[in-house]
Amino acid sequence: MTVPLPPLPPVPGEGYRPGGPSLVDLVDREHRELLDLADRVTGPDAAAQPPGKVVEVLTAVVSRHLSAEEQYLFPAVRAAVPGAGAAVDREVGAAVELSAALKALTGPADPALADVADRLRRHVAATAALLASLREVATPAELIRLGNRWEIAEEAAPTRPHPGMPASPPWNRIVEPAVGVVDKVRDAVTGRPTHASDLLPPRE
Repeated sequence: MTVPLPPLPPVPGEGYRPGGPSLVDLVDREHRELLDLADRVTGPDAAAQPPGKVVEVLTAVVSRHLSAEEQYLFPAVRAAVPGAGAAVDREVGAAVELSAALKALTGPADPALADVADRLRRHVAATAALLASLREVATPAELIRLGNRWEIAEEAAPTRPHPGMPASPPWNRIVEPAVGVVDKVRDAVTGRPTHASDLLPPRE
């Protein structure tokens, strides 16, 4: 069973390996980043940095990550991994609930932030299991091609939670980039941090 991918221009013949990172490597790296951010807003070191900035970055990183998951990881697992449909449905629902919980936060002192962090940790564990199942059936080339699409999806993704948007293709691939443009304009106007690198101290 092959992993479904959007149409591509013709590629070289058998044995061709596209360039770019594998979906597995991208998602694993982002999962570590998400767990680190969750710890930074709820752990014992939460007061080490301005909590508002950390929560803003967490919100943006999670929003981009969920968008890419819904556009490419979940559909690929559903189509390629036998019997995975119910697990994918659960995680699509969990992603929508996580987005809604993020949107409902009133600020860095909101006690619901701990619930958001717990939801995020559970979601990371569950999607890591789905990714492992996909890795067993997908070819290295398919995982790289999915990784390329993941990066494109995240680049265009919203940076704020929009739980009411479509969560499945094809509509999310149409709507989310448009919403992402609006979010990025708001980020630029307000100077809002949206990447973990924004939390690093400035170089002297």
